[in-house]
Amino acid sequence: MAALMLQGTGSDVGKSVLVAALCRALAQRGLTVLPFKPQNMSNNAAVTADGGEIGRAQALQAIACRAEPHSDMNPVLLKPQADRTSQLIVHGRVRGTLGSGNFREARGALINEVLQSYHRLRSQCDIVIVEGAGSPAEINLRMGDIANMGFARAAHVPVVLIGDIDRGGVIASIVGTRAVIDPQDAAMVRGFLINKFRGDPALFDDGYRAIEQRTGWRGLGVIPWLRAAARLPSEDAVILERPADPREGRRIIACPILPRISNFDDLDPLKLEPGVEVVMVPPGRPIPAEAAMIILPGSKATIADLAALRAEGWDIDIRAHHRRGSIIVGLCGGYQMLGRRIADPLGIEGAAAEVEGLGLLDVETTLSPAKVLRPVRGRALGAAVEGYEMHMGETGGGAAARPFALLDDGRSDGAVNRDGNVMGTYLHGLFASARLRRALLARIGVAGGGRDYAADVDAALDEIAAEFSAHADLGALLRIAGVGA
Repeated sequence: MAALMLQGTGSDVGKSVLVAALCRALAQRGLTVLPFKPQNMSNNAAVTADGGEIGRAQALQAIACRAEPHSDMNPVLLKPQADRTSQLIVHGRVRGTLGSGNFREARGALINEVLQSYHRLRSQCDIVIVEGAGSPAEINLRMGDIANMGFARAAHVPVVLIGDIDRGGVIASIVGTRAVIDPQDAAMVRGFLINKFRGDPALFDDGYRAIEQRTGWRGLGVIPWLRAAARLPSEDAVILERPADPREGRRIIACPILPRISNFDDLDPLKLEPGVEVVMVPPGRPIPAEAAMIILPGSKATIADLAALRAEGWDIDIRAHHRRGSIIVGLCGGYQMLGRRIADPLGIEGAAAEVEGLGLLDVETTLSPAKVLRPVRGRALGAAVEGYEMHMGETGGGAAARPFALLDDGRSDGAVNRDGNVMGTYLHGLFASARLRRALLARIGVAGGGRDYAADVDAALDEIAAEFSAHADLGALLRIAGVGA
């Protein structure tokens, strides 16, 4: 069975997107392909068919492979919940928390479980495409590494290194990686790809040859800026650092960027609607007064993020919008914040605490160690929806008698206030429903919901696969991976 690992010279060089592009390109050639990432650190996650959770990027890569997402595709997931603490997910299930003091030791002890997942996947397909994390040049993290060369060497998987030319210094980043990594690690690298190129690639010919000469690695292609990637679900919080200016004539949907924001890709389907502009509000800025809707996003640390929201003065903005009759929607942790009280008696998110919520919904939440992970279907706002639940805690109260959604399994979800302009839900992924988007946007006077989001994502995957295939040496990549060997 064949395998290939894409690593990067740094974070945000486009590894996740290129893995998705390669997966779709190989699936289109008739190969059975599965994605794999040994270790991921992200608060954007998806629920799998086997009842676990994995990084959102691996769920998208599974779609690119035309496969069902499975917890083996991302056996170790770290979800940051404080500056030095992360929730540890192994094989899709919560195993506890890791602090900076025990991170390396605990991480290194997981290599056998990582290899178990990898070998299970490898037995089910023609080829596994593996994504690294961060960069192998972070040699200070090499001991106990399971994300990059530690995995590649343990599993005997050849590596292709990705450099990002858009950020500048791509020659130094690739040559520098070759210079600092261990010779045995360097021997795992069989070639490199240049990513995010704009303009005439012939202008980079001399630089391309210089990298080959200085590293001894083969160049495998210069990939252009993949514009269709903007239509794919957001995976990396780096994208939140790039706020866009609202365009005229659009109604604004505002979402504050909380310190531990999670699953912010929930908002991606709204970004494709021509009548609205989704504005991610960074710290230090008020929620726009002209916003027609505010969405409070999911959070990995609800109580801490609620404190941060208040420190920014966003609670004042939200109450002002509420008095003006604006629509306010809380998703998961955002739903918990809208209630009257949040209690964490067992210290699930940190020190045991009990705090007042924003008081816009008559509900209360008690956090608990049991994590709810399940796909759901039902109806909300008169529209059929499907998504998934991923939360710790139970919420109830008077407003829950007016649920946001009625689920097919007989349960109800969420709550709506008496005026119908404040609503909360535990459902992730519900905005992918065109009918629900239409019903929600109608409340702010926008005609929407005309696009099939899943079909649009699938078309974007086809587009990035076509671009990748046109500019990368697919034959060489397959030979490196061992296809046909």
